[in-house]
Amino acid sequence: MTSVDVSADLRELKATLANVEAVLDLPALRREKDELEAAAADPGLWDDAENAQKITSRLSYVQAELNKIAALHERMDDVEIMFELAGAEDDQSAHAEALGELASIRKSVDELEVRTLLSGEYDERSCVVSVRSGAGGADACAFAEQLMRMYLRWAENNGFATEVYDISYAEEAGIRSATFAVNGPYAYGTLSVEQGTHRVVRISKYDNQGRRQTGFAAVEVVPAFEQTDEIDIPDDEIRVDVYRSSGPGGQGVNTTDSAVRLTHLPTGVVVACQNERSQLQNKATAMSILKAKLLQLKRQEEKAKVDELRGSATASWGDQMRSYIQHPYQMVKDLRTGQETSDVQGVYDGNIDPFLEAGIRWRKSGEKAA
Repeated sequence: MTSVDVSADLRELKATLANVEAVLDLPALRREKDELEAAAADPGLWDDAENAQKITSRLSYVQAELNKIAALHERMDDVEIMFELAGAEDDQSAHAEALGELASIRKSVDELEVRTLLSGEYDERSCVVSVRSGAGGADACAFAEQLMRMYLRWAENNGFATEVYDISYAEEAGIRSATFAVNGPYAYGTLSVEQGTHRVVRISKYDNQGRRQTGFAAVEVVPAFEQTDEIDIPDDEIRVDVYRSSGPGGQGVNTTDSAVRLTHLPTGVVVACQNERSQLQNKATAMSILKAKLLQLKRQEEKAKVDELRGSATASWGDQMRSYIQHPYQMVKDLRTGQETSDVQGVYDGNIDPFLEAGIRWRKSGEKAA
């Protein structure tokens, strides 16, 4: 790469960063930071734990965004100096190091740019993720468990808190379904592109002839319900079932009927929670999840897209959005965006940012086309 190429690259990156800053509205972010810092310093902050958590979480996010942008400006200034020194001394090693830093800066700017595409009504919120095994028997159940682990690892890698509400274990292996929360800014906007049917193809550990099998799992992502949302559910529209919590293989983890399952009779939406010892706590959590799902359903109905909402999670042939091929070759490929990688294990370990970014760009391009 010549010095002219480097200068052009840096100008392009600075222009992109300037556009990102305009969309993020840095002056407004700085004002918000000052207001949140003042609120966080209030001695009575933790009198309302839920509100305190929101304030501190938002403050942490805003501070991180501002620090990230400031750091990018410093890195751009530094990399210019790195190239100048490498050129003056004709140092190929230093030049290669500068190129590596430039590529790293480009990746960071691209990630920030993707964040500006998250402008939906609920994109800033935390989310509730449900993973359900579909066609494919034990292989589908094992795959569903791997997907749950993948999202939990991704959340951990990004500093997001998670809370598992309910897991239904399968008899032979894996899970039939699981529901968990991912708490962090823009968790919903980011993970919502994962909604749909995922397909795995691999040699089955559960087939005594060692044949290649295909399994499916459905992923559903809804924005976390907040108290400011307005949705009323009459008592006569809900069936409440209580039962004992259980772990893998039917191992009892509770000796009382504390787990709660709620069924919304008009829509057939079912949610469950068994992570708390108290039946009342489990019921309150389950009700929050149910409201989040009904709010999402209401939003889709208003936009005449209820068929898309229901059709995207049938977990069978014909509607898969991503394939995880492990035999006869290694490949994870998103069928909507074309994004792919041969590092299947890396994806299972939570390294899914390239797929998320490609999905967000794909969704935004579809919105513009519409």
